[in-house]
Amino acid sequence: MKKCLFTGVATALATPFDDKGVNVKEFSRFIEFQINAGVNALVVCGTTGESSTMTKVEKVQAIKCALSTSKKRVPVIVGTGSNNTLATIEMSILAEELGADGLLIVTPYYNKTTQNGLIEHYKAIANSVNIPIILYNVPSRTGMNILPETCFELSKIDNIVGIKEASGNISQVAKIAQLCGNDFSIYSGNDDQILPILSLGGKGVISVLSNIKPKLTCKIVNSFFENNTATSRDEQLNALPLINALFAETNPIPIKYAINCIGYDFGTPRLPLVECSSNLKSTIEKFLNEIL
Repeated sequence: MKKCLFTGVATALATPFDDKGVNVKEFSRFIEFQINAGVNALVVCGTTGESSTMTKVEKVQAIKCALSTSKKRVPVIVGTGSNNTLATIEMSILAEELGADGLLIVTPYYNKTTQNGLIEHYKAIANSVNIPIILYNVPSRTGMNILPETCFELSKIDNIVGIKEASGNISQVAKIAQLCGNDFSIYSGNDDQILPILSLGGKGVISVLSNIKPKLTCKIVNSFFENNTATSRDEQLNALPLINALFAETNPIPIKYAINCIGYDFGTPRLPLVECSSNLKSTIEKFLNEIL
């Protein structure tokens, strides 16, 4: 049996920046909020964390902060993927040395490799580390889709244990589940598809929503696992207006504003991302107050 890194909700953490880099004090305070709210894992240096505009020093700051704050209460999973295989290997080795529990590795973007190239890319990374790897499939951002058959080949590698599926294609997720079986963990990468993916055997969600509504996100997942599918469905639909607002502009533009609204100082996104529009700010505030 492969190691399952987590079951339930992993928050794809946004990163608070200040003029010195990562605002470690605020990040630690926010991580405590997440753990106390019941999330099952933390993801640092992912898309929501703005990893593409973080320096190596800042990534180390964020990883060390998450590990020292969590104190093994929940797994810490580090996003180390890039379009450069050697750079991904270097960052993955570093994350393992720092004490990460697992890695989240996005498909290489821009290069436009083949499906066979994807297999060789992930094989090279998996052979360089010992900790578990979750594949991250998000074609809308990378221009690259991991086909179910490719996922099946990668699932044969011992330390590739699951996939964050953000293609939005439920038929594709079903095919992955059918090919890979129960020993391979599928996580929803879209907050509006948590319940549908759970119904296909998914183990949980790597969530943007849980940054601001961790208890609600956990309720969607936990209700399903407790065989209370009606509550899970109702809460999934209840959360939909807020989820739509959080993705009305490019993530993490809206979520950083929403986190500021709930009492944290996360600042604004780094260029080339900009602060969200005034109309969206009003929408976020409305649904933050209305959706419990």
